[in-house]
Amino acid sequence: MISSGRTAVVVGGGTGIGAGCAIGLAEDGFRVAIGGRRNDKLKEVAARFDGEPGIITHAVDVGDCDSVDTFFAWANRELGDIDILVNSAGVNVPKRTIAELSPEDWDKMMSINATGAFNCIHAVLPRMRDRRDGVIIQISSIAGVRASTLGGVGYSASKFAMSALGLTVAREVLEEGVRITNLYPGEVETPLLDHRPQPVSAERRAKMLQPEDVADMVVAIAKLPPRAHVPEITIKPTNQDFA
Repeated sequence: MISSGRTAVVVGGGTGIGAGCAIGLAEDGFRVAIGGRRNDKLKEVAARFDGEPGIITHAVDVGDCDSVDTFFAWANRELGDIDILVNSAGVNVPKRTIAELSPEDWDKMMSINATGAFNCIHAVLPRMRDRRDGVIIQISSIAGVRASTLGGVGYSASKFAMSALGLTVAREVLEEGVRITNLYPGEVETPLLDHRPQPVSAERRAKMLQPEDVADMVVAIAKLPPRAHVPEITIKPTNQDFA
C-alpha cells in the first residue's frame, strides 16, 4: 500500500464520521491514533479494526488547551511525526433557534466545533511547517458554507468559524508544504441525528450518507501527492438540495 507507514490522527474518532475515517485510514495502511472524550467509544472503534498495527486511543477534550497538548504529545511519542490530522470533533444541541438556544449551549458548540479545531491545528502545525509537509482535513458541514436553520444558529456559526479557520490558515501555509482541506458533508447518518429537535425517520436515514462515504473522501485526499491540494469539497446525499 502506498500509505503504509504514514501516520494519521483523528480527533472525534469515537463515533460517526470520525470513527469511519479512522477505520478507513487504518484499512489503507495508515498508522492511526484516535482521540475523543469517551474512552469506551474509542476502544469500540479500535476493536473494529483487526489489522496491524492496531488503532491506538487516548482521551482528549478539544476545547481544553492542556488536554489537547497532552494528547498530541502522546500521539507524537507513539507515532512520531503526524502526517495527517482529521478534525472531526463536533456537537449540536436540540434547542437550535435563537429564541431557544442558551448561552451555555452556544459556548459548548463554539468550544468544540470552532475552538477545538483551532486548538488541534495550533498543536500540530509547527512540526508540519518545520517538515514542510502535512495534511489537515477539517470535517466541517454544509452548514458551514450555507446558513442552515436545520443545523441551527449555534451550529452554523461554529461551522462557519471552522471553515474560515481552515481557509485562512491554508493561505498562510501554502508556500510551506502544508495542505488544509475543508470537507463539507451534507446529511450523514451518525449519532448527531439523535440531537435533532424532531426524530428522523428510518426512510430519511436510509437516503443519507454513511460515515464510510465521507471516510472514502478523506482517504483519497490524504493520499494525494504533495503537489496536489484540495482547498474545499462538498459531499452530500444525491437527493439533498444544495445550491
